[in-house]
Amino acid sequence: MAELFAALAPTPLAERLRPRTIKDVLGQDHLLGPDGPLGRMLAVRKLSSLILWGPPGCGKTTIARLLAEAVDLHFEPLSAVFSGVADLRRIFEAARKRRNDGKGTLLFVDEIHRFNRAQQDGFLPYVEDGTVTLVGATTENPSFELNAALLSRCQVLVLRRLDDAALGTVLERAEAALGKTLPVDEQGRQALFAMADGDGRYLIMLAEQLAQLKEKGPVPPERLATLLQKRAPLYDKAQEAHYNLISALHKSLRGSDVDAALYYFARMLDGGEDPKYIARRLVRFAVEDIGMADPNALTQTLAAWDTYDRLGSPEGELAIAQAVIYLGTAPKSNAGYVAFGAAKRSAKQYGSLTPPMHILNAPTKLMKTIGYGSGYQYDHNAEDGFSGQNYFPDGMAREEYYQPVERGFEREIVKRLDYWKKLREKKAR
Repeated sequence: MAELFAALAPTPLAERLRPRTIKDVLGQDHLLGPDGPLGRMLAVRKLSSLILWGPPGCGKTTIARLLAEAVDLHFEPLSAVFSGVADLRRIFEAARKRRNDGKGTLLFVDEIHRFNRAQQDGFLPYVEDGTVTLVGATTENPSFELNAALLSRCQVLVLRRLDDAALGTVLERAEAALGKTLPVDEQGRQALFAMADGDGRYLIMLAEQLAQLKEKGPVPPERLATLLQKRAPLYDKAQEAHYNLISALHKSLRGSDVDAALYYFARMLDGGEDPKYIARRLVRFAVEDIGMADPNALTQTLAAWDTYDRLGSPEGELAIAQAVIYLGTAPKSNAGYVAFGAAKRSAKQYGSLTPPMHILNAPTKLMKTIGYGSGYQYDHNAEDGFSGQNYFPDGMAREEYYQPVERGFEREIVKRLDYWKKLREKKAR
C-alpha cells in the first residue's frame, strides 16, 4: 500500500525542473563555459576531485550529478548530515569493486563541511588512489571548514548566487511546467526575485505557492509579502557571512561611504547579529581608522554602545546607526595605529634598554647617589614649558613613530609636533 501511495505522490516542481544537461544549468557560465574549469574538464572527459562552494539553490547537487553523467562515472550521493564512518566504508568498498570492473565512481558529499577532521582524513587514500572522484558541496568557506590535506587534493570552485536574469529563466521554466502564467506583473516578478535572494530552488517553491492562489489579476508586490514567505537571509553569526559583512562595513566606513556602511549594518541586524558586537567593532574603527583626526569619534561610539545597553533593541540600534554615520563622515587617519605598531616593533628590537638616568625617579638615597634623576629638567620651569631633553634610552636613536596626516584635528597636531621639533633642535645646538 505504501508503494502505491509513493507512486501516486506528485513529483515536486523543483525536481521536475532540475536541469537534465549541463547547458541547462543557469548562472554558472564562469565554471561551465568553454573557458571555465569545468568546461575544460568536460572537453577532455577527465574530472578531478572538486569542492563546490556556493549558496543554497545555486545548483551544486545538479552540477555534480550532470558531471558524473558527462564523464560516465557512477554517481554515489551521500549527505554528511546523515552519514557516518560505516556508510563511507561501504561506499569505498563498492567503489573499489566497481573500479575493478572498469567503472569509476563520483562520490558526491553534500554538506561536506559537516564531517569532522578525522572523517575528512578518511577520504584521502581513496581520493589519492583514484577509488573515487570526490565532489563535495558546501555553503561554508572551505578554508575554515575543511582540513588542509583534503583541500590540497581538491580544486575549489566558487558557484555564484543566481542573478535576476537566471531567476527570470527559472520562473519561465516553472510557468511552462505548471502550464499557467503566474498572477504577477513585472514589479511582482522583481518582488519574487528579491524574496528568493538568489536561491533558484526557493523561487520554484514560491512559484508553486503562487500558482495555487485564486487571484484573478496581478498580485500587488506589497500583497506578495503577506501571501508568501521571504527567504531567510544568508547569515550565520559564527560563519563566513559574519566576517564578510563586518569586513564590508569596516571598509565602507574607511572609504567614507556612509550609505554602503548603513546598508551592511542593516544587513547584519537583519541576519540576527548582536548589535553589541557591531558597536564593539565601531569602537575599534574609531581608534584604528580615525584616531586623532577626530578624537570625538571614540566618544561617539562609546556613547552609542552605552545607549544601546540602556535602550536595547530596536530603539538602541538607532544610536549605533548614528555612530555609523558619524564615523563614515569623519576625517580618517590611521597614523596612531601605524605609530603604535612601529613602537611595538622597536620594543621587540631593542629589548630591555634602560631609560636615561635623568628621567628615573630616585625614591632612595642610594638611587640618588648613583645618579637616578640627576640632570632632569622640569619642563614647567623651562622656557616655553619645553625642556627638549632626550627621553629615549641611551644607545637608541630617536624615532618618529607618529606621522599625523593633514586632515581633521591632526592638522593642528602637525603644527604642535613641528613646533616642538624646532625647539628641540634649537636647544640641542
